[in-house]
Formats: sequence, C-alpha cells, structure tokens
Amino acid sequence: MITGIKGTRFRRAAAVTVTTGAVLAAGAFGAAPAGAVTTPTIAAKGGYVMNNGTGTTLYTKAADTRRSTGSTTKIMTAKVVLAQSNLNLDAKVTIQKAYSDYIVANNASQAHLIVGDKVTVRQLLYGLMLPSGCDAAYALADKFGTGTTRAARVKSFIGKMNSSARSLGLTNTHFDSFDGIGHGSNYSTPRDLTKLASSAMKNSTFKTIVKTQNTRQKATTKSGGYRYYDWENTNKPLLTGYSGTIGVKTGSGPEAKYCLVFAATRNGKTVIGTVLASTSITARTSDAKKLLTYGFAK
Repeated sequence: MITGIKGTRFRRAAAVTVTTGAVLAAGAFGAAPAGAVTTPTIAAKGGYVMNNGTGTTLYTKAADTRRSTGSTTKIMTAKVVLAQSNLNLDAKVTIQKAYSDYIVANNASQAHLIVGDKVTVRQLLYGLMLPSGCDAAYALADKFGTGTTRAARVKSFIGKMNSSARSLGLTNTHFDSFDGIGHGSNYSTPRDLTKLASSAMKNSTFKTIVKTQNTRQKATTKSGGYRYYDWENTNKPLLTGYSGTIGVKTGSGPEAKYCLVFAATRNGKTVIGTVLASTSITARTSDAKKLLTYGFAK
C-alpha cells in the first residue's frame, strides 16, 4: 500500500499499480509491485529468506553472521537420521535412563520419553521435531552413531552432522551437540540454516512431520503393555497463524535467544527462511510472518 505520497510521485506510483494490475489479479496476494514493497523491520538480530524453488535471495540481515542456533540444530539431527542407508522408520528403540538423566541435568526440552519404552525411529523423529525433545535427539544419536560406547556413538553422530553440513556447503556452520545444547562451538547463520532446511524439506517424511500440529503416538512399555505420547508442535503459532505454513523448527536458549526456521507455500511458490536471536516467542513468529509476506510479494 502507498500512503502519504502526493503530487507527481503519487501519479507515478499509481501508474505502476495500473500497469501491473493483471499481475495482482493473477494472485500476488494483493501485494504492491516489487519496487514498492517496503523491506520489513524485524526484532531478530539475523535473518535470511529465499525463494525455495529458485534459490533466489529475497531478504538478508546479518545473514552470514555466526550465532547460536538452539534447537534449530535438530533439523540436522533429523536430516542425518533420514539419510541413513536402508533406514527402517519402524525399527524400535528402547529408551535408556541416560536420556532422561540428560534431560534433568540440562533442564532441557523433552518429549517425556519413559525409560524402558520401545518407540520407533519415526516416533522419535516426531518427538524430536514437535515438542523439541532433547531426549529423542539423544536416542537418535545413540541409535545411529557408531561405536562400542554411548559416548563414542554420540561423537560419531555429531561427526555425521558436520560431514553433512560440509557436503551442503554450509561453511559457517558447526555442530558440537545433537540437540543444540552447545559446548562452545555450536553455531550457524540464517543463510546456512535456510539452505539446510531447504535440503531437509526435500524428504517427504521430514516435510510431513514438521507441518504436523499435534500427534498421538502409541508406544510399547517395558512390561509389554502400551502408552500414548501426545505431542504438540512448538511452531504451532506460525502453523496456525499464517496461511500456507509448512514448517519448520523453533529454537531458543540463553545464548541463542529465540530462533525460527520457517517455510510457507502459496499458489505454488515456497518461501523459506530463518530468523536468529529474536527477542521473544511472539517476536520470532511476527518476524517470520513479516518476512514470508515480504517474500511472497517480491
């Protein structure tokens, strides 16, 4: 919308609007022409948005500045799991006490997995990406790392995360944890995380999981019975509050502040992006909405 413009400048803007009327009518969501779109102001310290189909950059703000990423790290956790050869998503994993001890020691976000329960790899991925379960992340790292000890398997898994980052050309990304609870060297950038998410979203299982708002999963208990796990997506404010949203992942922490990797599709166009170090849950959602709207208008 053009406001507060008088005289010749207004007539020129009006002329542009008239000549592009056909484009607007064709479904550009009522946005002004690209030349008249105002670049949004966001609370986050860093941001990046691109056209997922073409890879074209649509917005940058400190897009290559390395920052703590919080649980957006779990995008790579899931990607490494889903890239395993001969992956059986229905294979069962027994929940170990070490996973729950880790949650308590770190006061970490969790899927509330119960020791002794047998849950499938697919269910662990839901527990990882919806409630942002660090216990689910630990279980997956333990399952898909290699080595004779749990510590060795976890180290191996994190190595796979970094190998995957290198293969994607993410030169400003490094992982030292499987869940985002870093140890001094867990970082990425808005541009790198967006590229990572774009790659992850090519996997149908990943894409299905991250757009799920709520899920109920049935697991086998230690005694041979069963229980249900009910998980809600931490990204629900965006999934329910912005039409066309298809994911992707939230993150937060003392150093990371509030992060969000987001994507939405409208009229066949997918816009994907990242905000890092926003000021609150509300602010990161607002930032994402602004950037998505801007991306669709570009």
